[in-house]
Amino acid sequence: QVQLVESGGGLVQAGGSLRLSCAASGSIILFSNMGWYRQAPGNQRELVATITSGRSTNYAGSVKGRFTISRDNAKNTVDLQMSSLKPEDTAVYYCVATLGSRDFWGQGTQVTVSS
Repeated sequence: QVQLVESGGGLVQAGGSLRLSCAASGSIILFSNMGWYRQAPGNQRELVATITSGRSTNYAGSVKGRFTISRDNAKNTVDLQMSSLKPEDTAVYYCVATLGSRDFWGQGTQVTVSS
């Protein structure tokens, strides 16, 4: 069973930075795609950023230029560096990994950006 554990969330002022990390229980080389989604209260879960095994990346328009996703196959981690944070970035951030036809999700980590 794949387990994903997120860390690095917290409270930050607008304009600040945070780095989220997702640690997988096994080798992430097996995962064709990994990424981060977020869900704000009252909203649907939305894509933030994804990265393939070949390190191709995709970003939501709202975070492009501010967030950077990376993966470290040796450490089995996927990180999300978030800069120039805005109050509208406030949400629970979830890590996701795709193995075959299945998606595995972490428990989420809260990010709160104060104005």
